[in-house]
Amino acid sequence: MAQSKKELGVAPPDGGWGWMIVAGCFLVTVCTRAVTRCISIFFVEFQLHFARDYSGTAWIHSLVDCTTMLCAPLGSLIGNRLSCRIAIILGGFLASTGLVLSSFATSLEYLYLTLGVLTGIGFALCYTPAIAMVGKYFCERKALAYGIAMSGSGIGTFVLAPAVQLLIEHYSWRGALLVLGGFVSNLCVCGALMRPITLKEEQLSSALSVDAEHSYKTKQKDLSSTPAQFLSKDHGHRCFCFQSVQEYHFLLMPDFMVLAVSFLFLAYGCSVPFVYLVPYALNVGVSHQQAAFLMSILGVIEIVGNITFGWLTDRRCLKKYRNICYLLAVGLEGLCCLFIPILKSFPLLVPFAVLYGYFDGAYVALIPVVTSDVVGTTYLSSALGVVYFLHAIPYLVSPPIAGWLVDRTGTYTAAFLLSGLSLISSSLLLSAVAGIKRCRRRQSGTYTTSAEPKLQDWKNKQTNYYSASDQEPKLL
Repeated sequence: MAQSKKELGVAPPDGGWGWMIVAGCFLVTVCTRAVTRCISIFFVEFQLHFARDYSGTAWIHSLVDCTTMLCAPLGSLIGNRLSCRIAIILGGFLASTGLVLSSFATSLEYLYLTLGVLTGIGFALCYTPAIAMVGKYFCERKALAYGIAMSGSGIGTFVLAPAVQLLIEHYSWRGALLVLGGFVSNLCVCGALMRPITLKEEQLSSALSVDAEHSYKTKQKDLSSTPAQFLSKDHGHRCFCFQSVQEYHFLLMPDFMVLAVSFLFLAYGCSVPFVYLVPYALNVGVSHQQAAFLMSILGVIEIVGNITFGWLTDRRCLKKYRNICYLLAVGLEGLCCLFIPILKSFPLLVPFAVLYGYFDGAYVALIPVVTSDVVGTTYLSSALGVVYFLHAIPYLVSPPIAGWLVDRTGTYTAAFLLSGLSLISSSLLLSAVAGIKRCRRRQSGTYTTSAEPKLQDWKNKQTNYYSASDQEPKLL
């Protein structure tokens, strides 16, 4: 019965309906990441209405960001077990419901639950599956596709920020949240665009899994004295364990472990400038309008970074150096943060906003590409869930830590220096490991540029899992 429903595996089309997938992912990033950034516009409104202090109100934005990243593996799990389409539609419903319920809030604690947790979970169910679908439809032009898809964050911020402010002025913060809830419900439409596709790589992985299960089932038939009910239960348990090992085996890959640690430094460093650039600008005498314009510059230039860097790294001459381009983007972004304390006027802060926005858009577009190069396309959805999960804790703690440094020192210097050093550390960590591996490969005379041989070695080991370890099953 399983074989009768088996679909013929195909290669990534690199176009066709794939561009509709890119459009859907673009709208998902608008409705998730851009809307999350725009929640900070409600900060003053919440603070005045509920008469609460800065730290209590700031937890709303932190909870949305943290919950979105913390529940990213849940989005991957639903996308893998059911489908990316179902995950995104369900996430759109939850996110829209959270925003609508938030418009009836009577306390900050109410907003923590509806806007922070419920909306955050909805965003998590949409974000990771949508990004993973782009990786399934594109191979040769993957970086460009991701650049366009991820530019939704910058474009959405540029368009939604003034629109949300206008909605607050005309309909109050409650009406603005209600309208945002209706806007975010378009995530359900984006989910409908996510047409499932079966790749040859996934079909091979599935075939290896079926062979292993068949080997185990054959050995169980030889145990005629064993009760059938026990065998059925044990077989189901072992098959589930095998599938779980296959789905998350990349967690034990040394390359992915190093990448995961680097993401922790990256997530801490990148969030601080977005939170404290405007307060810093106001502190050095920049007007409110000019300070807000700096954020608009960041959003617009981020779009340019998303698309141009994605297009450049897809060129034949640079494709093999995509990891190096990623490291340069992260390192240069960190270097920009180190110069903020000496920039004390609007004309000097504009070049910072341009450079920081460009490099931020550049590395954001390459995160899924770099992750795919390490784990392969088959496991990209699960890997991205773990990657964004790792962003959760730094996103949650970095603004409070930076705020504590500002309170203790009386300046923003320490906060921005720590942010820049964190980003540079992320780049240096990956660079050091890559250099060590290159030296070892030259010494051994072998060089591997793809993650697929490593995955294949693991699959071969797992194919022999039942035949090697279950020759003589022991009954309890």
